[in-house]
Amino acid sequence: MNKVVFVDRDGTIIREPRGKQVDSLEKLEFTPGIITGLKLLVDSGFKLVMVSNQNARDTSRYRRQSLALIQKKITKLLSGEGIRFEKTFICSHPPGDQCKCRKPRVELMRKYLKSMKVDRDRSFLLGDRETDVGVASDLGLKSIRLTKIKSSSATYVTADALDACQFVLRSMRSASMERKTTETEIAAWVSLDGSGAYDIATGIGFFDHMLAQLVRHSHIDLMLRASGDLHVDEHHTVEDVGIVLGAAIRKALGDKRGIERFAAPLDEALAHVALDLSGRSYLSFNCGFRRERVGDLPTELVEDFFRAFTAGLKATLHISCRGRNDHHNIEAIFKAVARALKLAVALDCRARTLLPSTKGTL
Repeated sequence: MNKVVFVDRDGTIIREPRGKQVDSLEKLEFTPGIITGLKLLVDSGFKLVMVSNQNARDTSRYRRQSLALIQKKITKLLSGEGIRFEKTFICSHPPGDQCKCRKPRVELMRKYLKSMKVDRDRSFLLGDRETDVGVASDLGLKSIRLTKIKSSSATYVTADALDACQFVLRSMRSASMERKTTETEIAAWVSLDGSGAYDIATGIGFFDHMLAQLVRHSHIDLMLRASGDLHVDEHHTVEDVGIVLGAAIRKALGDKRGIERFAAPLDEALAHVALDLSGRSYLSFNCGFRRERVGDLPTELVEDFFRAFTAGLKATLHISCRGRNDHHNIEAIFKAVARALKLAVALDCRARTLLPSTKGTL
């Protein structure tokens, strides 16, 4: 499936003059930040598609030639920066024609969406008008509106073109995951490029506290709701949360291009952790606890949680700890895993397009 950003031209890629139409080279001016932003998208594996209404059909031959010259100049300048468009859709009909290809109608793009197998969950439309937002809605895409106007039904609104493109990248590293069985019902949303914000409710107070440590110190945002058969015991809930959380992070990693992947063993409090987002599930857990429970969490479930977590994440995780106070030991483990996770999911700016593996897959 292809990740695609459909980009409006006038008002988004280039500034729109008062006369509404860029029909001479003197009027051609790129929107500040858009070239840097589009290059980031291309380097991150997105395909770009340009979409524009141009009202050229009823103009003079000279003006049509001028419009064609402008389009050629735009594509040439962007190509020189490494920004190439997979496809360009331009409707030349005036509004009075009531054609099916002029935005906000979507017939020009509908066939492309089917033939290119566009991943609609990970594709966007970037434009400056509310009609662009409507097009995105009709095509089942997320929308970003480039405007100073705050009132919009767009997924994201900003007046900064670079910020608009960066929002696409931030959104790519987020994911939702649900799991429902006869024993538990779990729903989680994660964002890898967050600030450590969380909203967690599992019904197990100490477990919630540990999950909060995990996300706060990894700078991963998490919203998680879990309901389970706590009247039986805590095991099913803890284990299934581990599966869902690990799977959500794995989904948010996408194809893993550009990530650091490895986190060297960390010393934080009394815990040692090494993590590899290897695509293979393995847990080495060398920790002994003296107490049967800490708060309302059975200590034996700490290992079960991380075993389920590595299964969902498909990662290799080594954990060891020692100490007298089991509350401190468990908290140190979660914090150390968090720090390892923070390093492993981080993007390496020098290798944003590379996969950190000689096998070609993770």
